[in-house]
Amino acid sequence: QVQLVESGGGLVQPGGSLRLSCAASGITMSHYATGWFRQVPGKEREGVSCIGPNEFSTYYATFVKGRFTISRDNAKNAVFLQMNSLSPEDTAVYYCAAYSSGYCEHEYDYGGQGTQVTVSS
Repeated sequence: QVQLVESGGGLVQPGGSLRLSCAASGITMSHYATGWFRQVPGKEREGVSCIGPNEFSTYYATFVKGRFTISRDNAKNAVFLQMNSLSPEDTAVYYCAAYSSGYCEHEYDYGGQGTQVTVSS
């Protein structure tokens, strides 16, 4: 059974940082592109970042460039999202997903349950 489990969310003040983790079981993450997207109730899902099977291929949405960094640790079979300089606009549920096609633009094969990120003073 394949599982993606996100962790690392929480409440943080504006300007603060969080590091999200996406740990996988049942698949080898390095064989998949892995992306993070976020969703706020009543709004459309937003793609945040993506890392290809080749870890040197990364993508960031314009609104997170320079603030967020995606990385993978193949030994841990996990992907991380380091989020710095957080603002209230970053408040959302963050999900990770795995894409066998190698492209986060496609539909994902596996997704997690999400982790809540709340940025508030």
